[in-house]
Amino acid sequence: MAERPIDPLQRKDEADLVLERAADRLRALLRDAARELDPFPPFPGSFFTLAIEVEPGPAASPDRGCVVVCPDGELRELLMGVDLEDAALSGWQDPVSMRKEELREIQLHPRDYIVYAYEALTRITELLLERQGEAGR
Repeated sequence: MAERPIDPLQRKDEADLVLERAADRLRALLRDAARELDPFPPFPGSFFTLAIEVEPGPAASPDRGCVVVCPDGELRELLMGVDLEDAALSGWQDPVSMRKEELREIQLHPRDYIVYAYEALTRITELLLERQGEAGR
């Protein structure tokens, strides 16, 4: 007796579930690793933001700006610039107060989250290992 073929949608649903579970596990690992990285490094060139840039490789999208991992282990989009309204009012007298650094929540499909989270976890792991090496000297 021949086996009945699997419904293609059932296979797709199972694949989606596998991705979601992997993303959830990476989310937990990333939070734990970020907590260990104390002090958390400042983002290069920023005045106020503690964050590490995440290079996603093939998961990059022109719709997303600079994605960073923050001290809480969350991935966010970092926007940096100058508040031009304040600059016009104050006459550019205090550039630090006009600096605009904003972290935005981003929604990533689990397949994209996996790539970003893995890269973030790899970068944090490298920094933790560097610190361990420095402490051992």
